Amino acid sequence: MTKSISLTLSPEQAANHASLAGIAAKQLNIETKRIKDFEILKKSIDARKKNIKIVLSLKLFIDEEKPVAESFITRYKRPLSKKKVLIIGSGPAGLFAALKCIELGVKPVIFERGKPVSERKSDIAIINRPDTANQINIHSNYCFGEGGAGTFSDGKLYTRSTKRGNVQEVLEVLVAHGAGTEILYDSHPHIGSDKLPGVISNIRNTIINAGGEFYFNTFINDIIIEKGKVKSVISDNGNEFEGNALILASGHSATDIYDLLSSKKIQLEAKPFAVGVRIEHPQELIDAIQYKTRKRSPYLPTASYKLVTQIKNRGVFSFCMCPGGIIVPAASKPGELVVNGMSNSKRNSPYANSGIVVSINPDDLQEYKKYKFMAGLKFQQDIEKLCFESAGSNHKAPAQRMTDFCNSRISSTLPKTSFNPGVVSTPLHELLPSFIAQALQNGFRVFGEKMKGYYTENAVLLAPESRTSSPIRIPRNNEMLYHEQVANLFPSGEGAGYAGGIVSSAIDGVNSAIAAINQHC
Repeated sequence: MTKSISLTLSPEQAANHASLAGIAAKQLNIETKRIKDFEILKKSIDARKKNIKIVLSLKLFIDEEKPVAESFITRYKRPLSKKKVLIIGSGPAGLFAALKCIELGVKPVIFERGKPVSERKSDIAIINRPDTANQINIHSNYCFGEGGAGTFSDGKLYTRSTKRGNVQEVLEVLVAHGAGTEILYDSHPHIGSDKLPGVISNIRNTIINAGGEFYFNTFINDIIIEKGKVKSVISDNGNEFEGNALILASGHSATDIYDLLSSKKIQLEAKPFAVGVRIEHPQELIDAIQYKTRKRSPYLPTASYKLVTQIKNRGVFSFCMCPGGIIVPAASKPGELVVNGMSNSKRNSPYANSGIVVSINPDDLQEYKKYKFMAGLKFQQDIEKLCFESAGSNHKAPAQRMTDFCNSRISSTLPKTSFNPGVVSTPLHELLPSFIAQALQNGFRVFGEKMKGYYTENAVLLAPESRTSSPIRIPRNNEMLYHEQVANLFPSGEGAGYAGGIVSSAIDGVNSAIAAINQHC
């Protein structure tokens, strides 16, 4: 028989998996040998008190062996159908759409403007060096390339998108392709930017081995539409590819796609987004605040946080928090500056960083209203250009101590930071639009009350954190997921305005593939 139980343990007890069966047996008052195996279903940390506990939910196999699970890889066999689904973009939405196409017997053809993930690493290394930070490959960087923008931003897998699809299935696919099994039960799972590239490569190999096609270094610069349907796509080298449907999963930074759709009179619309800064604290400080101890136990993970408040009916919140991480240059074109965060699997950097951003609605941008649905994008671009120029146009980031920012004074010195291209002391309270600066100033003070010690001169702000999500949505039918003007065009993922992270993008890609095949294949 099987039985589910909950155990409340010390961090050290929870880390010793070999002892869990004995602890469970004692709680059930049975012999340990009767427990043939177990699965961890959920793991969470209760840090409300100084005596921190780990809560584990276990599924026990009592007097019976644990059944051998079918590998997800066996689902992906060569499609029998001659029909094809074209997919632009190989981020989570594109990759998971391709896997679902194969599972349903249809061949996916994936176009990626950037390089395979192993080659992409070299381009990212270049823009992280102070002497070569301005050498941005516009098709291969932190935003573009195999795996998409999430590949080098920690691989965080936490999502609230449970109503839109099967989160557990997405996690199981990732595990089948090399991710650690702990992502199946951790309350805030992550893979790590050191391990995620290997997982991405394995997914690509599964797709190719099952008959899917990949075209790297292939920028799609035209979509041929005839009689209200996509007929084909054309690459920058002039090749034309026909398919039965097109899934558009190009990511939140592919602004050229918006330009292309707009030129073809395809409807786009403005949507809310957020802009702010990335803040960096010493990780030891965040550990001390969250765990209420001067030194974190080696059996506890690097501490993270999540903060949110309302300032004059405007949201101010943390975004993409990276414990034990680094700040990275995430621009996708020369002449712009963008910062983002990432962590490796061990999260062992001495720094903790997070985006702290302010919500922006289209109505906030009256001075940009002449740009219509592109207003948010133009606003975003202006901030990125201004920050680039303010720091000397060499990809150093404008920076300021948190306390100086909140008190509107220039920082005479700056703390050490993980941002390799370097930082320049800059009055961010003057550089950022006033409504963003004021909301952040008030928000930081509120966060300092919520997390005692968070508000400190030892924290540094870098700007701008501007790519939290796309300021544009490609509208689609709520139920059928296609664009109302083009029957076989399926906008998907973050770039289309329907997801906000790896898992939600993957789910949206799966749903788009199902819709495309059901309606056109």
